[in-house]
Amino acid sequence: MLDGSWTASDRFSGCGWVWIDRGENIQLMGTWNLTRCESALHSEVEALRWPMKKMLQHSPCQSFGTDYKELIAMIKEPQEWPSFATELQKIETLHICFLEFKITHVPRVRNQISDF
Repeated sequence: MLDGSWTASDRFSGCGWVWIDRGENIQLMGTWNLTRCESALHSEVEALRWPMKKMLQHSPCQSFGTDYKELIAMIKEPQEWPSFATELQKIETLHICFLEFKITHVPRVRNQISDF
């Protein structure tokens, strides 16, 4: 599970993620404070890229969950998002390192740990 945080008036953006195993046990989690991204969607892209890099150290098969539907659309149809080409190329570079990769929508109420 992952989530990005962004507001136009803040100097920083934030990212949070949590790795939950099949038994619903928390294995790892992280938070990251970075210079404010251009938009909320940019923050969500960073919130995906960071745990992708971290999870490659633990398992080549991962399913990522986000409550941000536009992020899922970007990953599934990158050609529809030309203004994010650079960011999506970085995601694709990580994506091909996974033997199995899935990104799904998770209702916000189920994504509270990474949201906090």
